[in-house]
Amino acid sequence: MTQFDFTPLFRSTIGFDRLSQLMESTLSHEDSGYPPYNIEKTGNDTYRITMAVAGFGADDVTITAQENALVVAGKQKANGDGDAQRYFHRGIAGRSFERRFQLADFIKVSGAALENGLLHVELAREVPEAMKPRTIKVETRAPGATVLESKAA
Repeated sequence: MTQFDFTPLFRSTIGFDRLSQLMESTLSHEDSGYPPYNIEKTGNDTYRITMAVAGFGADDVTITAQENALVVAGKQKANGDGDAQRYFHRGIAGRSFERRFQLADFIKVSGAALENGLLHVELAREVPEAMKPRTIKVETRAPGATVLESKAA
């Protein structure tokens, strides 16, 4: 894989440390590809991650959201029978997995559901009122009007 040097870019930027870490981790991260997933935009500020987790139940999957990270992990509980099940062919992967997603600011997990072997994780952007853009009213004054300052005696 080709290595990119982002040093000249970050030399002239301030406060983009998280961006540089994200780019470096993306270039150096080996991805197993399991389980496969889709990310879709379902509305203006809503998203859905859909993961194919055939063979996993709701008790086998854990979803953890912390700051700007989402971790979906799955581990099947061991069968007590041990050698009682013998497969002629085992094509359904039952191995443990952990899939990490970096979330943008103000993205929150709004729900999760397991249906027909697909895990749906619903996400929504919830920008606080203080961070939303606001319109500032521009006042007009009559030409030649003077503003008097009041001074305390």
